[in-house]
Formats: sequence, C-alpha cells, structure tokens
Amino acid sequence: MLGLYVNLSEKIRKFAADKSGVTAIEYGLIAAGIAVAIITAVGLLGDELSDMFDDVTAAI
Repeated sequence: MLGLYVNLSEKIRKFAADKSGVTAIEYGLIAAGIAVAIITAVGLLGDELSDMFDDVTAAI
C-alpha cells in the first residue's frame, strides 16, 4: 500500500511540474483577447465604416 502511495505521489508531482502545455494556453488566451478587441472595435465602428463606404460608393 505504501508503494502505491509513493508511486501516485510521484506521478502527481511530475504532473504538477510539467510546463509543456503552458505556452499553448498562453497563446490561446492572447488570441482570444485579440479577437475580443477586434469584435469590439468592429461593433463600435461598424455603422460608421458602412456609412463611409456607402458615401464612397455613391461618389464613384
């Protein structure tokens, strides 16, 4: 029983020390933040840009 506990605690310690997936998670969070910023900017400026392009189209 003690051997099982030692083995399990060793695996948990190795899992906690593993940092291989951290970079991918950070890049994912950065990409999500950029996407939110783009969606917010388009939402705020969408009508103004649409009106501007309509004016340019009418002028042509």
